[in-house]
Amino acid sequence: MTWARRAVPAVAAAAAALAARDLLQRDHALLRNFPLIGRARYLLESIGPELRQYIVAGNNEERPFTRDQRRWIYASAKEENNYFGFGTDNDIEYTPGYPIIKHRTFGRAVPPSTPDAGHEVDLPCAKVLGAARDRRQAFRPASVVNISGMSYGSLSGRAVEALNRGAALAGCLQNTGEGGLSAYHRKGGELVFQIGTAYFGCRDERGRFDLDRLKELVAGAPVRALEVKLSQGAKPSLGGLLPGAKVTPAIAAARGIPVGRDCVSPSRHAEFSDPDSLLDWVELLAAETGLPVGIKSAVGDLTFWTELATLMRDTGRGVDFVAVDGGEGGTGAAPLIFTDSVSLPFQQGFARVYRTFAEHDLHENVVFVGAGKLGLPDNAIVAYALGCDMVNVGREAMLAIGCIQAQKCHTDTCPTGVATQNAWLARGLDPTLKAARAANYIRTLRRDLVKVAEACGVEHPGLIDTDTVEVLDGRTSSTPLREVYGYRPDWGLPSAADRDEIVLLMAATAPQGGSAPPSPTAMG
Repeated sequence: MTWARRAVPAVAAAAAALAARDLLQRDHALLRNFPLIGRARYLLESIGPELRQYIVAGNNEERPFTRDQRRWIYASAKEENNYFGFGTDNDIEYTPGYPIIKHRTFGRAVPPSTPDAGHEVDLPCAKVLGAARDRRQAFRPASVVNISGMSYGSLSGRAVEALNRGAALAGCLQNTGEGGLSAYHRKGGELVFQIGTAYFGCRDERGRFDLDRLKELVAGAPVRALEVKLSQGAKPSLGGLLPGAKVTPAIAAARGIPVGRDCVSPSRHAEFSDPDSLLDWVELLAAETGLPVGIKSAVGDLTFWTELATLMRDTGRGVDFVAVDGGEGGTGAAPLIFTDSVSLPFQQGFARVYRTFAEHDLHENVVFVGAGKLGLPDNAIVAYALGCDMVNVGREAMLAIGCIQAQKCHTDTCPTGVATQNAWLARGLDPTLKAARAANYIRTLRRDLVKVAEACGVEHPGLIDTDTVEVLDGRTSSTPLREVYGYRPDWGLPSAADRDEIVLLMAATAPQGGSAPPSPTAMG
């Protein structure tokens, strides 16, 4: 009971601190008489998040990730027991909006029973990325779970390296983020190269986009696709500034900027100014590189999406994939108002975008990618039901390699070395060890997605439809997901040809369960 002996003094100290704070609030004169106590008050306030995280908060109270959610990620990453006992402690019946996944008694897929079943199953995307537009380097992504765009500069070099090595081990893609392609991205993992407003990694000396540099870059690295970043969930419509003090030689080399100078990311692109010119630029990039090209954006006003879909339908130009970032996403630091209130949360934003493309009969020709706390199995299943073909994981991947949700990402003082450029703090992050943990987490998430799909009677999470999920309205009623978001019965699924093909692919790799041998009186 060593832990108990340690915990009791900590709890007592915390309680005493809270009592002292209340006393000081009632009598400010004490601050003049006892200056040390006054300073202690501010010290305790500064470590309040840590006290709540480890002592005060319940399993489902913390945000953005609850203790249960973090425990599941940590245990999965370390290959420890990630099961939970004694039933759920979620207040299901009294939580409006709570999703319920409906299993099937008899379905095509028969789930295996062993706990590790599905851990090594291949789980490719149900669509071929770039095939609808005959891109020269179209391909089927090998994993429906991939790593979100997190730039070197926001994350430490060791963290980026760990994620890249983990992507290689798990057979998934890593998005570079808009900060360029660094040496830490060249550790074996395949990449999606993100092009932001500052064109880091593919710009000339004046900061203008340079097509030749882009072609040279992607030819010399394992880049499988290009992503044009329009906005992100953490700070839509905002640019950024990297202070010169943080522009190290390694960051300068990755971004193509001078060492030691302030680096500004504009809030808008210079290469296009509306959906029409955006599509022209997308087609230029695809023609020159041969790669599939998509866009990433948070969702606000739908005018842009309607114009984009109309132009794609009427002109034949188009993006190969659309990555929708939910407003609850958060790997980028931002003003509180943007973090809390600007852009739609994932489900509402994605459903509106998907519906727009479906109404223009484009949904089967575009690969849809979702992000925004989708690295948890329940959230991911709802995303697949809504029409996602792949999900990107950002903060969940950070947790897998050691993040403790200290929420110090914007201060350069991350205590675990994940989100800092401080070499002293980052030195304890072992890229080889953490790569294995990142891969374990991704494999476990895919395993759970396969298990849930099979429980729903289908072979692949992309085949789960909107009638398989219901959303609780309260204790006495629920609504099918299809009705919640105004979907037609065939929306949310790949084309019939893609469905047939993914079933064949899964039949070749996924083990099937069964039953005991039938008795002579078995009925069939």
